[in-house]
Amino acid sequence: MGKGDPNKPRGKMSSYAYFVQTCREEHKQQHPDSSVNFGEFSKECSGRWRSMSDKEKSKFEEMAKGDKIRFEREMKDYIPSKEKEKKDPNAPKRPPSAFFLFCSEHRPKIKSDNPGLSIGDTAKKLGEMWSEQTAKDKLPFEQKAAKLKEKYEKDIAAYRAKGNLGKKGPGRPAGSKRKVEPEEEEEEEEEE
Repeated sequence: MGKGDPNKPRGKMSSYAYFVQTCREEHKQQHPDSSVNFGEFSKECSGRWRSMSDKEKSKFEEMAKGDKIRFEREMKDYIPSKEKEKKDPNAPKRPPSAFFLFCSEHRPKIKSDNPGLSIGDTAKKLGEMWSEQTAKDKLPFEQKAAKLKEKYEKDIAAYRAKGNLGKKGPGRPAGSKRKVEPEEEEEEEEEE
């Protein structure tokens, strides 16, 4: 499900939004089989709106006023759903994917080679590097991710068995880290 409360009343529409909706309906009637280039359509609508007289716009302003009344009436009866449950900071942390393990290993080098690179450009570069990797090159990261996932599944099963899990499931609250993480990695390396 997308963002927001699905029970919240639909937002109120502006007079311009009603005008664009009318333009879209007219266009569909005149050209039922053609698709619309949104950019061109928007420019055409805004040009038409600017050239309209106040009298022509008044029809759409009345529609917007009516919608504002509807919205305010529905909002009076609207009861927001409860806020999201807080995630348990003690819940096991989801393991990173093979790609994220790859990023953790290669990000420092990219940052040192390109100190002015933005976060987005760094992520793009990492994505390109990952896609250029052979299956053989990806294998160590995939194996480590599989081990971490296996451990997570055991941890979450134990966590659920203790009855600690809420409806929302385990999470990763900002800034939370498991205290035993470094030791766990050492134990895994010894097993190999």
